[in-house]
Amino acid sequence: MAIPKFEDFLYPFLLQLKDADMSNKGMKEKLIGHFSLTDEDMQMKTKGGSAYQIDDRIGWCRQWLRRALFIEIPEKGIYRITKRGADYLKTHSDLRQTDLLEYPEYAAYAGISSEKKTTGKSGVESSNEELTPTEQLEAAMKKINDDLAADILQKAREMSPAKFEQLVLDLLLAMGYGGTNKDLAKVTPISHDNGVDGIIPEDALGLDKIYIQAKRYKEGLPVSKPEIHQFIGALSEQKASKGVYVTTSNFTQGAKESVNKAASKIVLIDGIALAQYMIEFNVGVSTRKSYEIKRLDTDYFEE
Repeated sequence: MAIPKFEDFLYPFLLQLKDADMSNKGMKEKLIGHFSLTDEDMQMKTKGGSAYQIDDRIGWCRQWLRRALFIEIPEKGIYRITKRGADYLKTHSDLRQTDLLEYPEYAAYAGISSEKKTTGKSGVESSNEELTPTEQLEAAMKKINDDLAADILQKAREMSPAKFEQLVLDLLLAMGYGGTNKDLAKVTPISHDNGVDGIIPEDALGLDKIYIQAKRYKEGLPVSKPEIHQFIGALSEQKASKGVYVTTSNFTQGAKESVNKAASKIVLIDGIALAQYMIEFNVGVSTRKSYEIKRLDTDYFEE
């Protein structure tokens, strides 16, 4: 038999979490049993051949349910149902994307407005009718990268402070700072950081240095004005003119205003920007598959 369609996995996935947390491996085993999948089914791959269909469907179930706040991932490879997900199970026996679109967090993620939800067609159908194939491809890539960014941020928040500081240095090196001498970039020892977590030369000669502060904060806990003032003071003590403040959360308005008034040039990188930079500069990510878009070469056909 063919593996069921992706949306057919949503409700069974959520149902498996009704009574207890479950690992990714356990979830896969439960869903294989639920759908009575054979060894032959398990070997079926996506059209592009980059992944097994079963793994691809489970992965997207996780992302969609997480975006709708139906589940959470308390630790690596572990799924847990939320109160919203549990409440949904009490009153429903099926789950489709149209159901998820009723929740604003998922609708915002899917890029579907409330007007499109009332057209009678599914949000995806309505949206796709308005897009060219190129725009649909770009929208799909954005959604994939948004999901990847969410995973990156979760992993970054699980790191030790020292490992996260090294991640920030690795990113700045990948962006071209530090020149060819990577040894000049260094993490400041915790006991002697004086408000600075790392130092990296701006150029290959090391004529100017960039001082770094890296804060591994959970979502909802922003970097505030006093913390920025502390970093500004640390830069002043070092007689430094440039700094980068990186966090896995975000910055309060007061923090942003303090940076604008500072004598030193300070760049703020919040969690969203951090994940986007890591994807762009290939830090902590790998390429699973590349797609090429061809166009007609009219010069070739000219007589």
